Amino acid sequence: MKQVRGGVTAPAGFLASGLRVGIKKTGDKKDLALVWSEAPCAAAAVYTRNKVIGQPLVVTREHLADGRAQAVIVNSGNANTCTGEAGVQAARRMAALVAERLPVRAEDVVVASTGVIGVQLDLTPIEAGMDALVAGLSKAGSIDAREAILTTDTMKKELAVSVEIGGKAVTIGAMAKGSGMIHPNMATMLCFMTTDCAISSALLQEALSETVKRTFNRVSVDGDTSTNDMVVILANGRAGNAPIGDHGADFRAFAEALDYVGTQMARMIARDGEGATKLVECVVSGAASEAEAEALAKSVITSSLVKTAVFGSDANWGRVLCALGYTPSSFDPASVQLAFESPRGYIEVCKDGAGIPFSEEKAKLVLGAQEITILVELGGGPGQATAWGCDLSYEYVRINGDYRT
Repeated sequence: MKQVRGGVTAPAGFLASGLRVGIKKTGDKKDLALVWSEAPCAAAAVYTRNKVIGQPLVVTREHLADGRAQAVIVNSGNANTCTGEAGVQAARRMAALVAERLPVRAEDVVVASTGVIGVQLDLTPIEAGMDALVAGLSKAGSIDAREAILTTDTMKKELAVSVEIGGKAVTIGAMAKGSGMIHPNMATMLCFMTTDCAISSALLQEALSETVKRTFNRVSVDGDTSTNDMVVILANGRAGNAPIGDHGADFRAFAEALDYVGTQMARMIARDGEGATKLVECVVSGAASEAEAEALAKSVITSSLVKTAVFGSDANWGRVLCALGYTPSSFDPASVQLAFESPRGYIEVCKDGAGIPFSEEKAKLVLGAQEITILVELGGGPGQATAWGCDLSYEYVRINGDYRT
């Protein structure tokens, strides 16, 4: 497996575009994106578990019920959520606008929105910009598409990898947005994946669901689960591999590549948390099970006290133990070993559940890096899991204090 350039247009047969149509009332950022496959695709998706869901999710669920899709249209600047039947009709109209200009059924268009909740989506700028959006479809269009889906993000998030499956080079591409309102309960973001792999819809859904559990489901920025989150993948079969229809070696190779893409995208989202200055990774091992290790790792990276300590480069390891301790689990506190690691070094701070002498100067140096790993060893079982988060800074409050206005 190797990384390649191109994001969602790296796989054969996929084109994309993005432009500014004026959904965002201020600034000059792009706000409408389109991804299109030249051939019909097997499709799969995972959605937010928030009971309050965006109107585009209602439509997308209907469209993907048959496991097929061919295009994705996404707007930023307005979430089209809590907008009632008018919002549902707006999402359906967005799909229809694509179908009117491309050889694709409206029922095969994925619709997604992100931005402010509770404001009706004005379709006027979208309708006015559709001809230019479709005309702009190209391989290079992933650059504009990846920008058009962003809100408070400070970095563009995309990746593509190539892996050999059945003697053919198969490519998986992805782009995502996610910076705030991020908490592990599906994916809490928007992520669109493409692949030229030939694979059944059922196995594509299985692979995606498992990837989400191990990657996007282990990300948290601020503990808030969004209303519009979805991860969608389209597979058009253009790689020419023998269609994957069972759980053999080809499926395992595809699933491994998908996991890699999911992991890297999850790390990008955590690193770009609103106001964040550091990526925080927590690795828990020695738990009774993977599920217990996951719960413990999530508890650490979602703790506000841990996050603020990391922001201040303060080796306040007691906060980590506290976060472990209020998690439903069976570990023995007296067995905990704890260390901090970063590109600047490694330092042990706790052994057998108690503090040990360490250099505060070295600890501050280690925690001053932009990527920090918290290593927790419980010593009691085979369970291991990793979760990703970020620090909590003054800037997070500034960004969210006047987000709507």
